[in-house]
Formats: sequence, C-alpha cells, structure tokens
Amino acid sequence: MHIPEGPLSVSAVGLGILGAGAALTAVGTALGLRRLDYQRLPRVALLSSAFFVASLIHVPLGGASVHLVLNGLVGLVLGWAAFPAIFIALVLQSLLFGFGGVTTLGVNTLVMALPAVACYAMFHRMARARGEMAAMAAGFGAGVLGIVLGTLLLAVTLAAAGKPFETLAELVILAHLPVAVIEGLVTAGAVVFLRKVRPELLDAPLLPAGWEALDG
Repeated sequence: MHIPEGPLSVSAVGLGILGAGAALTAVGTALGLRRLDYQRLPRVALLSSAFFVASLIHVPLGGASVHLVLNGLVGLVLGWAAFPAIFIALVLQSLLFGFGGVTTLGVNTLVMALPAVACYAMFHRMARARGEMAAMAAGFGAGVLGIVLGTLLLAVTLAAAGKPFETLAELVILAHLPVAVIEGLVTAGAVVFLRKVRPELLDAPLLPAGWEALDG
C-alpha cells in the first residue's frame, strides 16, 4: 500500500496531491501528538512496531504486492495517535528498506492513518461493549474497513496520477479484497484478546485534549 517516489511528481495534479497529503498528515500528526502523554507512549511504540513489521511482509498477488497493514487495530487502540505511530513506522521503512519515499511520506501516511481514525470513530464504542460477539464484530469491521478505505484512497491517488496508473489502481483494489478479510479476522482476534488481558488499551480518546465535549 506504499506509493513509490516518482509517479505523482510528473504532473501538476500529482504535485498537488503530494502537497495536500503532506499538509493533512501534518494536521493529523499534530492532533495525535496533542493527546500523547508518557503513559500512552509505550502503546504507541508497540502499535507502531506492529504496523512496521506487518507492512514488511509482502505477498505477490496477481502482479501486485500486498501485505497486512493493521491500521484498523492501530486506530482502535490509538485514535488520532495513529497518525504519529504510522508516520514513524513509514519513515523507518523508507530510510531502512526504501519502501515509499520521502516525497510520498505524507500521502502514504494519510492513506493508512485516516482510515485508522475512521475505524476508531465507527467501532470504538462497540469494541468496548459488554458482549464478546459485539466486540469481535467491531474488530472484524475495523480490520476490513481500514483496508477498504485505505485501498480506495490509494486507488484514487494512483488514478489521479494519470492514465498509465488507472489499470494499476484497479488491480490494487482487487488484490486487497482478500487482505481485507484476513485483516478483519486478525483484528477481531486481537480485540477479543485485549479485552481479556488489557481492556484499558481500548479506552483511547478520539479527540485531542480540550475537545472531549465534542466526542459524543
């Protein structure tokens, strides 16, 4: 789900997308950092590491390369802090392994972190519900939605880069459909496990400090 260096820098539209991605990622990261404190830093580091490792395991599928992302799980546990967690992981992947790139760092972060926050907004109350089946359904929904939204954002971004990338955009969507199901199952199992051993990890606030009154 990484956009490499190059495709978006050859057109005015692509450059605009790069700039918008960088700006929106900066806003999301700032919101996430406002909600961080020393007690929450270990869980951010843990989820960032999980995202880092999962994204490194690439599986060739139909001419494209797919991998687990775990952005739904990251979002359920971290809320807006998913932005700095995913940003840090992508920076390390770019520097150490050449995945993505410096110019596409903002867009890549947005493609994966914005769906993570959406998953939190939609499923965090359900994940903390008393019934285990409801929590499992919330985890599955977050896992699927994180991949589906991220894939759609990625496909739109590639299609906007020009006609040569429209076929790749369609292939990306098809290749990630089975990944969405696997992500849903993995996230559902993780949510049930966390509810049993560390339920407080699912209590992250969605909004930054001072905005809680707006969070329902």
